[in-house]
Parts: sequence; structure tokens; C-alpha cells
Amino acid sequence: MKMNKDKTKVNKTTGILRLIPSFMRKRSFGYSMLTVDVLFILWIVLTSTGIADELFLPGPLKVWQAFITVATEGYQGSTLLVHVITSLNRILIAFGIACLIGIPLGILMGASKIARSLLNPLIEFYRPLPPLGLYTLLVMWLGIGEESKLALLFLAALPGLIIATIQAVQNIDPVYLRVARGLGASQKTILFSVYLPAAGPTILAGMRISLGFTYTVLVAAEIVAATAGIGWMIWDAAKFLLSDVVIMGLIVLGLTGVGLDLLMRLIGRILMPWDQRSGSKA
Repeated sequence: MKMNKDKTKVNKTTGILRLIPSFMRKRSFGYSMLTVDVLFILWIVLTSTGIADELFLPGPLKVWQAFITVATEGYQGSTLLVHVITSLNRILIAFGIACLIGIPLGILMGASKIARSLLNPLIEFYRPLPPLGLYTLLVMWLGIGEESKLALLFLAALPGLIIATIQAVQNIDPVYLRVARGLGASQKTILFSVYLPAAGPTILAGMRISLGFTYTVLVAAEIVAATAGIGWMIWDAAKFLLSDVVIMGLIVLGLTGVGLDLLMRLIGRILMPWDQRSGSKA
């Protein structure tokens, strides 16, 4: 009887653990939470003791109050939800277009030396250009509307996608390609049955890096003639020294970025179950 009770307790414990996301069961998650706790305590100490000027670094309570105020009453006529949706809409549209163009282009450049020789100089030339430098030219060409903002975010996302895809294709074992061609597979079959499955994990890693870089360009994309968006809210609040709104906006921006990254990892786990690295590791 005692052994059966012990087994029942073990089964209940195992069932509860299965309900917890896998990354939260890892020891590394505990270390990550420890880092967050230490930073939060340091923030409280710096602001409560007066070491940091409240004008430039407000305390957690004031930032939380700014969050509640912007979420309910809004900032410059738009609530926090509107700002978040506006920014996410810009990022996802630009990033989606970049994926549709950059991934096929990267596969082509990775599989063809001629294509890589023709296109690589263009990519390497504009990749290190600063976003604000590009934005001035885009505004001259496309105006101050949504087109120039989307174009800047698109150009920010494209190089990382192309380079990661090229590297992924070049790392494919040539034996797979020879076997597929030897069995009479068409180019379409090779693309969807060899290139994409083998290169998928590396492409996904490039997508995550590219999306993160696109986020860093968001503020630059929203500083000209915008009326809503997290980046614009941060920029506008900074002009009036509303540091609580600025810090709150940065936290929201970071959390939405983390959420999108987790979503991409989940999609990678669903689409590429043969490669656990796509979903289990950062």
C-alpha cells in the first residue's frame, strides 16, 4: 500500500511539472530570474536612496503609475495598446516582406556562385549604413508617410536574413544534394525536401537576429511625422523629460520583442520538430 501511495505522489508531481513550460523547469531559468531580481533591487536602492536623480531615473512605482496612466488615459491621444499595435503592425509588415524576399534570395545566392557574385556587393555596401542616414534618403524619395517607415524597417531586416540563409545553404552536406539528383528529384523537390529542411534551423536563427535588429531601428523609423507607436512615444516623451514614460516604453518594447522571439521559437519547434535546438535553446 505504501509503495502505491508513493507512486501516486510521483505521478501527481510529474503531471504538475508537465504543465510548467519546459524553459521554466531549467536551472538556467532560475539564474535568469535571479539576474532580474538583482537588477530590480538595485533599481529600487538607487532611486529610494537618492543616489540617482528621480528626474532621469524614476523609481519602479512611478514607472508603474505611468504604465497605468498611458494604458487607461493614453499618451498624446492614443492608449498604450494603440501604440503597441501600431508599432507591431509596422514591424511585422516590413519583416514579413523582408522574409519573402530575403530567404529566397539567400537560397539563390547560397546555391549559385554567379548570383552571389552579382548581388553580394550591393548587400555588403548598404548593410553597414546607419539607419538615420538611410532614412533621410528614404524620406526624400517616399515622403514622410508609412512608406518610408516600412522601407527603413525592411532594409534593416533584409541583410541579416540573406546572410544567414546563404550560410545555411552553404552548410548543407553535398551528399544530400547528390543523392536527391541521383534519384531524379526536380529542382522544386530539392528546394522543399533538401534545402529548406536542412537549412531551416540556421534560417530561423537568422530570422530571430534580424527581427531583433529591426526592433532597434523602430525608434528611428517613427521619429518623423508619426502620431502613434512605441518608438514615437519614447522619442516624444524624451523631449519633455518624461523619463517615467520613456522607461515604461522601453520596458514594453523589450517585452514585446521577447514575446515575438518566443513565438518564433514556438513556430520553429512546430515546423522543424527534427531539430530541437530551434525551440529549446536561445
